[in-house]
Amino acid sequence: MTRIDDLPIRDELRGKTPYGAPQLDVPVRLNTNENPYPLPEPLVERIAERVREAARELNRYPDRDAVELRTQLAAYLTRTTGHRIGLAGVWAANGSNEVIQQLLQTFGGPGRTAIGFEPSYSMHALISRSTGTGWISGARRADFTIDVEGAKAQIAALRPDVVFVCSPNNPTGTAVEADTVLALYEAAQAAKAGTAGAIVVVDEAYGEFSHRPSLLPLIEGRPNLVVSRTMSKAFGAAGLRLGYLAADPAVVDAVQLVRLPYHLSAVTQATALAALEHTDTLLGYVEQLKAERDRLVTELRAIGCEVTESDANFVQFGRFEDAHAAWQGLLDRGVLVRDNGVPGWLRVTAGTPAENDAFLDAVRELKKEN
Repeated sequence: MTRIDDLPIRDELRGKTPYGAPQLDVPVRLNTNENPYPLPEPLVERIAERVREAARELNRYPDRDAVELRTQLAAYLTRTTGHRIGLAGVWAANGSNEVIQQLLQTFGGPGRTAIGFEPSYSMHALISRSTGTGWISGARRADFTIDVEGAKAQIAALRPDVVFVCSPNNPTGTAVEADTVLALYEAAQAAKAGTAGAIVVVDEAYGEFSHRPSLLPLIEGRPNLVVSRTMSKAFGAAGLRLGYLAADPAVVDAVQLVRLPYHLSAVTQATALAALEHTDTLLGYVEQLKAERDRLVTELRAIGCEVTESDANFVQFGRFEDAHAAWQGLLDRGVLVRDNGVPGWLRVTAGTPAENDAFLDAVRELKKEN
């Protein structure tokens, strides 16, 4: 039987495994940071209407530049962040992963490098490798915050072409201060002096869940700063696969050099536009999840767990002598959480109140046994 490594794949892909969390049929699934609330019925009906309209022209290619969608995304960002941005400064793709891929295809690639501060979103490293971009692992402090001086020194020494900063960070949930982003941005530009500079990507996939304001206003006057977002989390639309970025219009022009023709289907655009019409309702669910997230933090600490401060829709908790054994113990009780491979820690997504109660009861039982 032929194995993957028997094929003539690129050397940097050998020995790697595909990204993915376990998909198991258990009563309580809190492992993939999904929004637990189904879309409200009026939105489902509006999606059906929009898709029906789009279906009448499926014999034609979709709007290649997704002008209406990008215009509405820009209006959403302007309203929710207080920073005015227009169509020219927004780009959309199939999930934030494709946004990241397009950025790395444009600004990374063979002979270039990217840096991220780990533990962080593992797809930054995986997509870097898949685009031939060298990956540099920057470290975090014991409390999972970024060591700014250490990061600046690493950037100065290694001169990366792309810098990733997750805020809130996945899997830890920690937010990043604006001053930290600015310090890393300046260090990245100084390290590439004499060139067009380095691209700094602030990944705000969980931005709507944060206690703090968006870092989007920092893009003003900083042409190499990009903020990426997604509709998967706050909009409860993980199945839609719609991500987007905000940046200087020149960045939007640049990523279009590598985007595939007609990469966003007419159905995707129609569905996303319908969701944007129901923003206020969907953000109401976000407020409920933020309250549940904060409840998880409080109750986990009362149980005796260590908990990382969270600005996301999930909580990192521990510490366990054997995190995988703890993961299995919760699974045996019908609760699926995420083992991200961070020694001693697990991650739980904020679910409905009933799901969170079941999770907390399972943790209490686990603690009693140990």
